[in-house]
Amino acid sequence: MNVDYRTMGRSGLTVSQACLGAMNFGAVGLASCDETEATRIINAFLDAGHNFIDTADIYSGDIYSGGQSEQIVGRAIAARRDEVSGPAPGPLDGRAAPR
Repeated sequence: MNVDYRTMGRSGLTVSQACLGAMNFGAVGLASCDETEATRIINAFLDAGHNFIDTADIYSGDIYSGGQSEQIVGRAIAARRDEVSGPAPGPLDGRAAPR
């Protein structure tokens, strides 16, 4: 499979054109994807050569996943961190932190 990449603005980050949205990862609020399934999805996305996962601090609010989204993404990519470009979940507070 051929994956197309782009440079994100003036940041110098090279990201896949496809971005995996993590809003529904978690089991509270409006989230509907448990950690096992989210990890499977994340690994399949990375295995396909993509490297852009959307985590945003808005997902930490109670309405979406109560912060579970960022925590799940962080655990799922921990061993593959060098394959992911852009923001990464912070280790303690679930908020996005620059790489």
